[in-house]
Amino acid sequence: MGIRFILMVNKQGQTRLAQYYEYLTLEERRALEGEIVRKCLARNEQQCSFIEHRNYKIVYRRYASLFFLVGVDNEENELAILEFIHLLVETMDRHFGNVCELDIMFHLEKAHFMLEEMVMNGCIVETSKTNILAPIQLMDKAS
Repeated sequence: MGIRFILMVNKQGQTRLAQYYEYLTLEERRALEGEIVRKCLARNEQQCSFIEHRNYKIVYRRYASLFFLVGVDNEENELAILEFIHLLVETMDRHFGNVCELDIMFHLEKAHFMLEEMVMNGCIVETSKTNILAPIQLMDKAS
């Protein structure tokens, strides 16, 4: 399994979306998120976007006011995960039109649905923006 978790966090460190692909108790999740978010937010833009924490490699990227953090196995390719983060942001941009924190907050189910279309059991299964957004557009038409 490659991806262990995906987090979207604002600049204040508040988690806006969390998706886990391995079992962690609520207390473990809270502690892990707090530690990782503090580490990533404390880094400046000149530092690289990869850090190691516990038995994870954390790959993160900042877009506007949101940080996208992905926890992966130590064997995972960091650049491929950065590309995945960029694809996720581009997909959300295409649907929401320049995605922001409020889009995630008010359309959390759509953000989760996009992730579920892209990642299954910690493995990236879909990279086509059109294929990812097609079911969401069908749901929007039906409602």
